[in-house]
Amino acid sequence: MSVDPVPTAPSLSVPAPRRAGDPPAGASPAGASPATGFPAAVLHPPGGRAAWFAWSVGVSVYVLAVVHRTSLGVAGLDASARFGIGASALSTFSILQVLVYAGMQIPVGLLVDRIGPRRVLLLGVALMSAGQLAFAFSTAFAPALASRAVLGCGDAMTFISVLRIAARWFPAARNPFVAQLTGLVGTGGNLVSTVVLAQALHTAGWSTTFGVIALTGVPIFVAVLALLREAPPGAPAPAPQGGARLPVGRLIRAAWAEPGTRLGLWVHFTTAFPASAFGLLWGLPYLVEGQGMSRAGAGGLLSLLVLSSMAFGLLFGRLISRSAALRLPVAFTVLGATALCWTVTLAWPHGRPPLWLLVVLILVMGSNGPASLIGLDYARAHNPAERMGTASGIANMGGFIGSMITLLGIGVLLDALADPGSSGYDAHAYQLAFCFQLLPLLLGTTMILRLRRKLAAA
Repeated sequence: MSVDPVPTAPSLSVPAPRRAGDPPAGASPAGASPATGFPAAVLHPPGGRAAWFAWSVGVSVYVLAVVHRTSLGVAGLDASARFGIGASALSTFSILQVLVYAGMQIPVGLLVDRIGPRRVLLLGVALMSAGQLAFAFSTAFAPALASRAVLGCGDAMTFISVLRIAARWFPAARNPFVAQLTGLVGTGGNLVSTVVLAQALHTAGWSTTFGVIALTGVPIFVAVLALLREAPPGAPAPAPQGGARLPVGRLIRAAWAEPGTRLGLWVHFTTAFPASAFGLLWGLPYLVEGQGMSRAGAGGLLSLLVLSSMAFGLLFGRLISRSAALRLPVAFTVLGATALCWTVTLAWPHGRPPLWLLVVLILVMGSNGPASLIGLDYARAHNPAERMGTASGIANMGGFIGSMITLLGIGVLLDALADPGSSGYDAHAYQLAFCFQLLPLLLGTTMILRLRRKLAAA
């Protein structure tokens, strides 16, 4: 899941080409920086306690969104029994949710640019709460599926909005670190799902558990409405270059034409989806059915995935804040380590790798989410202020498209490999089905290499 109208730090940005109607070189409006033409108040947000307070209110919405998003990851087996569905139909829940999320990224980016992140966050909380409440009381597949689509729509409105607020409040050089910190805190929602929700499902039941999660949105909605400021007092609203707002179609085309936006999309696509598909749906079934672990043991490994992600978020945030040149080396290291660990795991005889290898795999996959934020950093760094929301939305689609493809591919292969008459899947079926994810890894890496050369030549 960053879109400030604030220009990024010089080390992270490429000046936008001059267009017809732009002021001549060296000219700037009153009170503006001669180097950028933007008001000094925008270039140097204050930071400090007020900034952290605004960010914390916004990030509470993102934590809630992650709880909603990952809630099905620990309830997959329960959902299969509740709705009487197999792997392909079960994967449809997460696929539709992710599809809606990905499809909403460009509209959300436009909304953030047009009406502001605070209103978009309020709308997101309302949609997530309504979708989760409907899911809590659904007893049939079709209404449950529709409720997950509503939830995905609300979820899509959170991350970009939080990063836009943070970027208005913090100095531009802090943007990569704050973005990683936002992702790190958001993973706390994943921890709630893997620890609290998994236990609640077996004590309080389906409707009570998901109903309580839905109602948690009420106090957060009130907090955003009453306490959140989008920008420091007196900060001017961002204005498009040339003084005119671009039409929506032209804005999208301009953002897509920028190689940095497309590179950001493919970095996000390739680094995000392995851990995302594992955490959203297939991790618990793989560990319980495929590896013979208890639910408690599987939940512990999924919690380790979250903790690893938090640690990598801190590490990558500090590294990339210090040197933008480390962005692609970090991404390629994550891709190589993830591909290697999955290859060794899936090649293990009889599809039953030892516990130590599963632990290493999950620790490495913890780097996936933090590395995917590098894609958003590329989108921010290579687009002017008036289309940062749109460009970030495009880049943020990548990982969710990759997750959707992987969720579907694994589900279809599991059903194809299942023993006739069996209600579950054995280790061999999971071993072959999970090989599918090596295909999008190869595709994404190829596209990153191709666009890296194009960006260098631009």
